[in-house]
Amino acid sequence: MTRIGITGHSNLSAESIPLVRDALAEALAPYTGGLVGLSCLARGADQIFAEVVLDLGGRLEVVLPSVDYREAKVKPHNLDQFDALLMRSALVRYMPHKTAGREAYEDANEAILGSIDRLVAVWDRQPSGGKGGTGDAVEAALGRGVPVDIVWPEGARRE
Repeated sequence: MTRIGITGHSNLSAESIPLVRDALAEALAPYTGGLVGLSCLARGADQIFAEVVLDLGGRLEVVLPSVDYREAKVKPHNLDQFDALLMRSALVRYMPHKTAGREAYEDANEAILGSIDRLVAVWDRQPSGGKGGTGDAVEAALGRGVPVDIVWPEGARRE
């Protein structure tokens, strides 16, 4: 089994979604047959990654930052997709926070980083707009010696 976590942009443009999906499928293909994907199921990169893991026959494990994450942070237009992925997850772990916020997100990222063999980053290599962004997750993974695969296909962009 290879345990792979995801970090990445949530604000991908609509045209970028199929590009990112294809790039993630290519990046994860070598691990089929023993793939476990870990995601917080945020919109964008996290959910695309989760779909690709499941499409490749892998096992999905979800780490939710807080008990109220779905109600507080999942937008109405994204609820069906979020719920569908949550129901297909083999394991759902909640961080010990009642409410979503910076500390809850940092704990969820830490839980993922502490239990993976590799990290995939859907990242345009631009600096984070504050603590806890994709670049920070990449830096934390590399600091722990966790290999990082950066995925940013030609033509991808953020909104």
